Amino acid sequence: MGVANAVLLPHGPHPRKTIERLEEQYRQAVLTDDVAMMRRMLAADYIGIDPSGIIKTKNETLADWKNHVVVMKEMDLSDMHVRIYGDTAVLTCRARVMGHDAEGRLDGEYRYTRVYHLETSGRWQIVSFEANRITRHAMAGGM
Repeated sequence: MGVANAVLLPHGPHPRKTIERLEEQYRQAVLTDDVAMMRRMLAADYIGIDPSGIIKTKNETLADWKNHVVVMKEMDLSDMHVRIYGDTAVLTCRARVMGHDAEGRLDGEYRYTRVYHLETSGRWQIVSFEANRITRHAMAGGM
């Protein structure tokens, strides 16, 4: 599948696999600073909430990546779960990351939720994201 078709994946008989592939494409875009890919994947009304509770719009998020305010050197995903609710997919995942943002180092373990919505055009787009740092106490407790 080419980059141009990144968010044109059909709902198909296996939407969970579609969302998992899209999540991998977004991870690759983050690791390679592919702001154009991020722009295509994020919905116009996208809202993200970072681990410090800061809310960012699509334009603010893209500006942070474009201006290298946020840089991700490593992002290893595990414990990924996708639930489909009609035209909405909710993905939860664990990530071990190395990078930085305006607040400083991001190195560590996180859990995040990303919500995808299937547009009437047949494109899945990311509409929401929220991440939380996993503390030592939380690591002992599981999911």
